[in-house]
Amino acid sequence: MSNRDDDANVVMYLLAGVGLGAIIGAAAGLLFAPKPGTELRADIGDKYKELKGKTNEWVAEQRAKRGSAPEELGV
Repeated sequence: MSNRDDDANVVMYLLAGVGLGAIIGAAAGLLFAPKPGTELRADIGDKYKELKGKTNEWVAEQRAKRGSAPEELGV
């Protein structure tokens, strides 16, 4: 059981690292883009809203999965 938990932790850390790298890369791309400040701020706001929406969807999916876990285990 412990080995399975360790594998799950490794996957979570990997996904967290990939997500953080994507955020940093997107921010760097926006900051170095040749755009005026008003357009850049609008783009950042749009990306923030998009990321927030995706994050909320992912959290809802994970909560739904975790909520059904005791039922799957027969508890």
